[in-house]
Amino acid sequence: MGSNSGEVRGSERLQALLHHFQPSITNNPHNLKRSHFTSKPTKRAAVLICLFEGSDGNLRVILTLRAASLSRHSGEVALPGGKREDGDADDVETALREAKEEIGLDPSLVSVITLLEPFHTKYGITVIPVVGILSNKDAFSPVLDSAEVEAIFDVPLEMFLKNENRRAEEREWMGEKHLVHYFDYEFEDTQYVIWALTAAVLIRAATLLLRRPPEFLEQRPKIWGGITENDMIMLQNSSK
Repeated sequence: MGSNSGEVRGSERLQALLHHFQPSITNNPHNLKRSHFTSKPTKRAAVLICLFEGSDGNLRVILTLRAASLSRHSGEVALPGGKREDGDADDVETALREAKEEIGLDPSLVSVITLLEPFHTKYGITVIPVVGILSNKDAFSPVLDSAEVEAIFDVPLEMFLKNENRRAEEREWMGEKHLVHYFDYEFEDTQYVIWALTAAVLIRAATLLLRRPPEFLEQRPKIWGGITENDMIMLQNSSK
């Protein structure tokens, strides 16, 4: 399992982030609020929002490009993660196990700091985002499972709060209109598009971890929380 003890080395930025979540993490690694599974697997999955500090001092998050051979969401950008398995004790273990299998990330390098609220998909799957800190990026040597992952890259977390390189499409599902956000990013001469659930998870993560709202209207579907307080303010201002 990854370390939940709060023993995160590194810069003041990472220490400050850990300190902010200290109420839910103490020196006892078992005190992170985790819901242990008490039944057989259901339609439940977990993804790992793995953060590290870039050379510019800003937080970055690790993403993957799913293999083209996969039957679902092939060739799309995703966070490391996947469905719960029988041996998983909880959502943290699911996220860390999947990251180990997909990109070779040793769970001992990751300090889990919090879990975000669940996201529910139209396929009936509940997705739990698990937030962790990779304090020693140099200790991570990616080993990709080619059956699942075609590439690995990282992006600044802050980009999911900015209007730059972002576009949105209005969609309708079950009679409800919402926005699907797309973020364009170039990494090592390759163009990537982060969108749909992955974009929504990272917007929420950036809002929480950077402690400020996005510059744009989110207009989430109700199953992802619906209209936010920031949305309401923006809508009120636009109507004046």
